Amino acid sequence: MEERDRLLAERAATELRVAALEREFAGIAAAAEGSNGDDEHDPEGATVGFERAQVSALLERSRARVAEVDAALARLGSAAYGVCASCGRPIPPERLEARPTATRCVPCGGG
Repeated sequence: MEERDRLLAERAATELRVAALEREFAGIAAAAEGSNGDDEHDPEGATVGFERAQVSALLERSRARVAEVDAALARLGSAAYGVCASCGRPIPPERLEARPTATRCVPCGGG
């Protein structure tokens, strides 16, 4: 699979995840509106606040992932894709296959 195709597939999958998390977050918020507000002592498990925070964190990370993919697509268009941002050496193809948004080679910190 070509780099662009891999990045576009990852972007599409992440966008689907963002949409699902947004729906889940909206569902939690709607459920919280109808509750008595005291979920601290709910014997059923996690609190609504905990669930909301967890989904919010996952949503934030997924949105950041979309931004990472968009940045990688921009680098791909400018021929900066696959070049370590720290040392300027090529990032090995195996690394880019495993992590297509990589900006650094492993010796430089792997970001």
